[in-house]
Amino acid sequence: MTGRRGTTDQTKKPSRQKGFDDFELRLGDIMRGERATLGKSLLDVQRELKIKATYISAIENTDPSAFDTPGFVAGYVRSYARYLGLDPEWAFKTFCEEGGFTVAHGMSPEASVKVDKTPGVKKPKAMGKPAHLRDPFTEPSVSYLPKGEAVFAGIQPRAVGSIAVLLVLLGGIGYGGWAVLQEVQKVRLTPVDQTPEVLAELDPLSSATLAPDESEGPQIAAANPDGTDRLYRPEALDVPVLTARDGPIASIDPDTVGALAPSRDERFLANRQPTPDNAPFAIPGGPRTPTEAVAMADLDGSELLPPVQVVEATAPSVSLLAVRPSWVRVRASDGTVIFEKILDAGEEFNVPLTEEPATLRAGNAGSLYFAVNGQTYGPAGDGPIVVKDVKLGVDALMQKYKVADAARDTDLARFIAVAEAQTDAQSQ
Repeated sequence: MTGRRGTTDQTKKPSRQKGFDDFELRLGDIMRGERATLGKSLLDVQRELKIKATYISAIENTDPSAFDTPGFVAGYVRSYARYLGLDPEWAFKTFCEEGGFTVAHGMSPEASVKVDKTPGVKKPKAMGKPAHLRDPFTEPSVSYLPKGEAVFAGIQPRAVGSIAVLLVLLGGIGYGGWAVLQEVQKVRLTPVDQTPEVLAELDPLSSATLAPDESEGPQIAAANPDGTDRLYRPEALDVPVLTARDGPIASIDPDTVGALAPSRDERFLANRQPTPDNAPFAIPGGPRTPTEAVAMADLDGSELLPPVQVVEATAPSVSLLAVRPSWVRVRASDGTVIFEKILDAGEEFNVPLTEEPATLRAGNAGSLYFAVNGQTYGPAGDGPIVVKDVKLGVDALMQKYKVADAARDTDLARFIAVAEAQTDAQSQ
């Protein structure tokens, strides 16, 4: 022998595969399987049997402590077993054995959950938590039912950030609108150079007014000075323009002029011929002598002195001449539109005289000319362009434009020929 350690034969017990009957099958598993076969949930059973889903879950877990009144346990178990197609009596008997429930009658203390105090013997407990501590909807006893999610489980941080940005944007827009509204409605007081006077005292009777006298005539309010009042009205001169009216002393007749002149009756004055007021010398009594009659006959109208000038000479006028259709708009210095129209060929518009010259805006400026002091200036522009802010003052037009050349514009030459023909016809 080589001294090898001997091997002992170990007897191998044949292993038998467990079958379905080898596992412990409880009442709750059978009921849950039948309910799953019917495709019913706890809520469906509650809706059809009018039994709370909590009680249905307690029956499947064989937990009689979840019932408020032990007297209803037998009816609930039998009704649920009959609903699943099981034997009601067998189901109730099995429920009592697995859950330790004993039916008692009357006022006996046995009408409650049976408590087994035998040492060393343990009754099988219900699987999972007791029914009164477990919510059958959030924690179902079967694995294929989904558990309920938390309240804020579906909220993502990105969504919270987007909502925060949107709220900030809306707040900024609202604050901007509020700030603009406050700025628009704000009233600012501008200081003036003249300090307002403070009244020392107030007269309490200053606000009282006298009743108007009906006997007096209506009061006419004085006209306020306005820039439009100067239209077509020259200013008055500070000193009138006087012309010397001296004449020869020999032409004075002492019978008619002076302190020694005889008196005249009213009938003679009524029959005398009127004499011009601007004669170089006055003849109060009229021509009564042949010498005076000859002197008055020799007087020519050109020798009569002009009237005394008390106002300025009228400024030369400005006219707009259109040789072809042209749109014009004339504005006053204050922006008021004086004239706006499409002038046809040969049409003319006289610009009113104002203190400040008006401005012109015109289209097709190559067809518009200006008539100033008998001369034609222009055109206002080259071709069919639009000109604007053209001062219609005499000096401004004469400096900006040249005298129009009729040879370059046949329509202008035709217009001038027609105007000259009309002038000659009126003079004849």
